[in-house]
Amino acid sequence: MRVHHLNCGTCCPIGGRAFDGTRDGLHAHLVCHCLLIETDAGLVLVDTGFGRQDVAAPRARLAEFFLQLNRPRLREGETAVAQIRALGFDPAEVRHIVVTHLDFDHAGGLEDFPNAAVHVTAREKEVADAGRGGAFVGARRYRPAQWDGVADWHLYPMGGGEAWHGFDAVRDLHGLPPEILLVPLSGHTWGHSGVAVRDGAGWLLHAGDAYFFRGEVGLETPVCPPGLAGYQRLMEVDRAARLANQAKLRALSRSAPEVRIFCAHDAVEFGLLAGGSAGATPG
Repeated sequence: MRVHHLNCGTCCPIGGRAFDGTRDGLHAHLVCHCLLIETDAGLVLVDTGFGRQDVAAPRARLAEFFLQLNRPRLREGETAVAQIRALGFDPAEVRHIVVTHLDFDHAGGLEDFPNAAVHVTAREKEVADAGRGGAFVGARRYRPAQWDGVADWHLYPMGGGEAWHGFDAVRDLHGLPPEILLVPLSGHTWGHSGVAVRDGAGWLLHAGDAYFFRGEVGLETPVCPPGLAGYQRLMEVDRAARLANQAKLRALSRSAPEVRIFCAHDAVEFGLLAGGSAGATPG
């Protein structure tokens, strides 16, 4: 399998270094880190970022609160469809999409791939359909218009799977190779999960929004810029579970160097992994 790293949405919230830990100036720089995987079963996406309809009509598709808070750029060239074409593939070849969770900045491009089966935990689909994603953000984070045209859902349990590096893991995803696993990581949302991908001799673990800043996992004592720490608290549904899963990810980063862990929004992590890949857009 070959893995491509895509940035399918740049967000520029006000806060600069206090938000992303890196940039000087008024605006921070966050990405929507997605994966495109070449497999014998066709192309597989892990998350979609923002989609073409989000770019074309953002206020009809996205909550005004998050448009103002996150300040997404919403550029056609950053959609997964555009980047897949730039890599020389036909978007119709995307047969499967594995979603860490159904927040607006992870699921916006689902309907851009009508031939794809969508894989997610059953718990995530349940709470998203009910809009139960937290008292304040619940009705804003989930945007059903982003997925109401999806016809082929495959839903999986949150627990009881086989062990993978100390985590439960859902193996044998329908139609997908065994090198792609769902790894439940609740806390940010009730049905949130990571996605593990076997990459040569090691593994990539896309941890979604289980954490937001590289210092939360890469250091023995976690650090996170105050703006981003506040955003995580705003978006969490279960703080104890979120922090417990972060602790497990930190332990995994120390005990298993063959597992490369990254989150969805850290631009530095993305740049290190993407290199010259499509979607490695500068700030």
